[in-house]
Amino acid sequence: MAEDKRLVELDHIRNIGIIAHIDAGKTTTTERILYYTGRTYKIGDIDEGTTVMDWMEEERKRGITIVSAATTAYWARSEINAISKEDPCRINIIDTPGHVDFTAEVERSLRVLDGGITVLDAEEGVQSQSETVWRQADKYKVPRICFINKMDKLGADFLATVKSIEDRLGANPAIMVLPIGAEATFRGVYDLLTKKSIIWSGEELGAKYTVTDEIPEGMKDEIEKYRAKLVEKIAETDDILVEKYLAGEEISVEELRKALRRAVIAYKLVPIYAGSSLRNKGVQPLLDAVVDYLPSPVDLGQVKGLNPKTGTEEIRKLVPEEAMSGLAFKIQNDPHVGKLTYFRVYSGKVVAGTFILNTTKNNQERVGRLLLMHSNQREEIKEAYAGEIVAIVGLKETTTGDTLCSVDKPIILEKISFPEPVISLAIEPKTKSDQEKLGYALKRLMDEDPTFQVKTNHETGQTIISGVGELQLEVKVHTMKSDFGVEANVGAPQVAYKETIIKVAQGEGKYIKQSGGRGQYGHCLLRVEPKPRGEGFEFLNEIKGGAIPATFIGSIEKGVKETMENGILLGYPMVDMDVAVYDGSYHDVDSSDIAFKIAASQALQAATKKAGLTLLEPIMKVEVTTPNEFMGDVIGDLSSKRAQISGTEERSRATIILAMVPLSELSGYATTLRSMSKGRASYYMEPSHYEEVPKNIQEQMLAKSTFTGRVNAQ
Repeated sequence: MAEDKRLVELDHIRNIGIIAHIDAGKTTTTERILYYTGRTYKIGDIDEGTTVMDWMEEERKRGITIVSAATTAYWARSEINAISKEDPCRINIIDTPGHVDFTAEVERSLRVLDGGITVLDAEEGVQSQSETVWRQADKYKVPRICFINKMDKLGADFLATVKSIEDRLGANPAIMVLPIGAEATFRGVYDLLTKKSIIWSGEELGAKYTVTDEIPEGMKDEIEKYRAKLVEKIAETDDILVEKYLAGEEISVEELRKALRRAVIAYKLVPIYAGSSLRNKGVQPLLDAVVDYLPSPVDLGQVKGLNPKTGTEEIRKLVPEEAMSGLAFKIQNDPHVGKLTYFRVYSGKVVAGTFILNTTKNNQERVGRLLLMHSNQREEIKEAYAGEIVAIVGLKETTTGDTLCSVDKPIILEKISFPEPVISLAIEPKTKSDQEKLGYALKRLMDEDPTFQVKTNHETGQTIISGVGELQLEVKVHTMKSDFGVEANVGAPQVAYKETIIKVAQGEGKYIKQSGGRGQYGHCLLRVEPKPRGEGFEFLNEIKGGAIPATFIGSIEKGVKETMENGILLGYPMVDMDVAVYDGSYHDVDSSDIAFKIAASQALQAATKKAGLTLLEPIMKVEVTTPNEFMGDVIGDLSSKRAQISGTEERSRATIILAMVPLSELSGYATTLRSMSKGRASYYMEPSHYEEVPKNIQEQMLAKSTFTGRVNAQ
């Protein structure tokens, strides 16, 4: 593609993501968008494994999205909303996974997007993962449009879904279209703003449709009611329109559009559209809405960050004339070109072959090549401008969340935060040659996914991989085999417990070793104090009067951190506590870093044992959808798993049970639920928080660990 073809006006760029619960139809919707914008000439199908965006073998096999894929398409308004002949908008689209195990992909995509389309299932309404991705989008203040998909599905209920958007997401919906028909009779939508009926005939894959001014039979009252509501909602967000509305004056469609655009960008309203992506209905009005209501870089105006040298706030305008700044939001290992760094350019421009500064790592990197991505295909370009999303080849040290900027004007942008791992498993290579490849493969996979962690258990010599769900770890093990040729034996998944303390206590550690020549001397007193759940760890230096020289404080902190990582009660990492070093002594000649490190470890063990060590376990938010006749059995079974049932909801012909359940009780739950409900119930879970393990279970775990230790010793 010629360079000038890419140089569209900044207000004609849209960076959007498609976010939703698993199976709501995100990838299908994206495939339709690519077809109607002319990006692809045939529609991909998930069931046939021919989708553009789900290009990984593992994605096609499972029929789910695992990694977020990026692509670019062009769209001028359709005839429904066309104002005059206009240049098309360039839409950079990221299709994100719906499965909770790949929540990091959603998190990092939302961080760099300007707007989002939330896809909802018309029968299921707002589901748990929809809530999670909605909260993630709230965190990054991403304006959204909702697309109520699957209007042709049995049990589809447009207005009930809108109600669940209000109740469960706390959004303020602006209904833009009303569906014409539902379930098997769904054939189109009525656009409330332009007062037009749009009917898809079903021929030519939905690219052809008829637009008329006719009001569908039996819908006159409903249309009048909802159009009046829409006009009132939009007018409320704009002082001038409020006056017009109260004076009973007619407000033009163009005025309403402009006011609605401002309201969407300010997160005051969420436009609601409807359709059926699989049946090729309703996608063109959604594309018009992306152009009309979602922000361009111009609307967002600027990005804020910190000056790494002075710590003061820095502002960059989102224009090509500014100094370059942007965020690396994803690393991908490509078999053809090596490491790809996906990069959102916020300001300025990036030129292939030049040096840029990574302010997070404080080093310079050379931009080898720049690529425009279309899923897993690529097109080489020379320069990338503000507002674009591109991939850079050649960056060696850059990882997810790093800020890249021009060398002479440094800035650090807000980082991306990721959830903690809650599940882990042991992995070991099958052969000696696999041993060498394993380390390389694991490092590459950690670079790609910030929620995937690798640790070595020094006592057993095992390699432990951790993540946010079993499916995530399963996919990683398969990727090691298919992409890196590593054959490995995998242990059963283990719950990621944590240790903490209950009360404040002090402890002393003294390490003295006198032998011929120079001895060792380290002595410190530590105080430990519990913190609220999720607050993490803080090390405090309260030494007064030089009882311990400042040079050894770092060694004490290191000793504390290492001991906390290895745990004291059952070998799980320690969290949620303050550790303060408040006294100690040293020897002019014999004191050393290693002596203070050992003394700190001894002091911490002494203090935590007095402070009442306890075990924490991950609690999962579980949502079970079951036919009504199995509800009693499902609730009974959950109660036997130490679940706290937080409520039930009726939805069409099913009941949804909401509960908080310890992860340790959910091993093999899919099989249990299937057999209990004759295969008709399904469940969804996501990590919620950590909670103390009941005392009786802690005692059993301690007894078992002591017994295992004795057996191993024998």
